[in-house]
Amino acid sequence: MRLMLAEDSTLLREGLVRLLVEEGHEVLASFGDAVSLLHGMETRQPDVVVLDIRMPPTHTTEGLRAALEIRERWPETGVLVLSQHIERHYAAQLLASGAERVGYLLKDRVAQVDEFLEALERVRAGGAALDPEVVRQLVIRSTHGDPLGRLTPRERSVLEPLAQGLTNTAIARRLHISVSAVEKNLNAIFDKLELSRTTGHSRRILAVLRYLES
Repeated sequence: MRLMLAEDSTLLREGLVRLLVEEGHEVLASFGDAVSLLHGMETRQPDVVVLDIRMPPTHTTEGLRAALEIRERWPETGVLVLSQHIERHYAAQLLASGAERVGYLLKDRVAQVDEFLEALERVRAGGAALDPEVVRQLVIRSTHGDPLGRLTPRERSVLEPLAQGLTNTAIARRLHISVSAVEKNLNAIFDKLELSRTTGHSRRILAVLRYLES
């Protein structure tokens, strides 16, 4: 896999480069700010870009804006955003244009090497990777007044890995149920969230967005 990194913490940036190289990936370049990353994208397009949300000069949303620009200008490049804290509105913005080749992970997840590498592979393959802790907290914060409050515990347990980007087969494997049971629960979720088959948009993506915005 060919990658570019943007992270203002030198220690974390160099640690990521070392990890990825040791795993057999090619790091084309690494940067300490989002502007330099975008300049680098002008000449070389990696398979996946890994970048922090908050970077110089203001340490607010420079990384998020760069991620959205990359998704618009270089749609074949996957984008995996790292965040220090759970900020679900940022995750929703990333997924608003489609849950393809996009990921949102907490920085602590990098220490879970296998999970981090799995998320990279999922994004590279065209899927989505949403941090499990983000999804977990969204479940906890759901209220009975929210459409998600109408979901059964089993439907919530199916929606959680769906939001992380897992396929029906992977969800079935995780929950130890059949693929047909996953499909049945997903159809129930789509109905309860009032996601019509005729909207012209992926109901999987719409369900995840509804989940993030709840």
